[in-house]
Amino acid sequence: MTTLNKSRGFTLVELLVVIAIIGILIALLLPAVQAAREAARRTQCSNQLKQIGMAALSHHDSHKHFPTNGWGYIWVGDPDRGFGRNQPGGWIYNIFPFMEQQQLHDMQSGKTGAARLGAGALVISTPVATMNCPSRRAALPYPTQTWSPHYRQPNYTANTDVLARSCYAGNAGDVYTDPSDAGSGLSASGPSNHAQGESDLWQSGFDKIAGMATGIFFAGSQVQIRDVSDGTANTYLAGEKYLDPEHYATGLGAGDNESMYMGDNGDIVRWANPTYLPRRDTPGFNTYWMFGSAHPGVFNVVMCDGSMQSINYEIEYEVHRCLHNRQDGEPIDRSRL
Repeated sequence: MTTLNKSRGFTLVELLVVIAIIGILIALLLPAVQAAREAARRTQCSNQLKQIGMAALSHHDSHKHFPTNGWGYIWVGDPDRGFGRNQPGGWIYNIFPFMEQQQLHDMQSGKTGAARLGAGALVISTPVATMNCPSRRAALPYPTQTWSPHYRQPNYTANTDVLARSCYAGNAGDVYTDPSDAGSGLSASGPSNHAQGESDLWQSGFDKIAGMATGIFFAGSQVQIRDVSDGTANTYLAGEKYLDPEHYATGLGAGDNESMYMGDNGDIVRWANPTYLPRRDTPGFNTYWMFGSAHPGVFNVVMCDGSMQSINYEIEYEVHRCLHNRQDGEPIDRSRL
């Protein structure tokens, strides 16, 4: 008598049950995977700000002050004009020699005419990975908007269809200032030429701004560590700037529409303001005033001593304001950050 062995396969119902279980497991695991990825991106962002802080402190060691923030929004960095008040470029441009970007910083050096314009165009369209938060966007050049003024001035730099941008901004304090505060009738764009920028009018104007500004970076700034009387561990140096997610890549962000190589402007600094509190990036809310980030719950900052801090969006305004102000004498309760 012959015995037949019958093999039994899965029924359709059993197969569907298995697929359903796998789907449920994936659904349960996906948030954890996404959270782990975001935690890694946030850590990378924090490390980048740490590099920025170390570069700013190295600049201070070399030049005895934190990087100047330049002359205004029509200007870009100039490698032939040093690191003091004759430098029209802002703090981001000025830290590049201290973060392994010397070649990029010096690209225009010694050139004239068309060669200099071409080098300038290349500089302002060259992104640097350290300056972009991985939770937001890749380090790419993004579109130029034709109404942006600074890149269009041929005596400053050449035209380009794309610009490099930064996800980070410096601390400008709890009092709004711009180059127009340098004196009556002077422009928020800064001096109109090199000779004017070096004039007694503008140099005394920079002194006036320094007497008003409470942060680290502002037009003509040359803040020293000794000027940070509240303590370097209690004062913001730089942090993640708020951006509208709808404009990460469009060039239309209110505080993100020009290149990161420019002089003093809301693209590269942020102020404390009770109307514009730090917040997570929000679609449709487009402004340039405050710090913020794409991270849930917190934004990253580097303090003036180079230490890192994650700041809760729910931080009380008065605490936040004190962290913006280098010299108000108010104590900081770090448990409230």
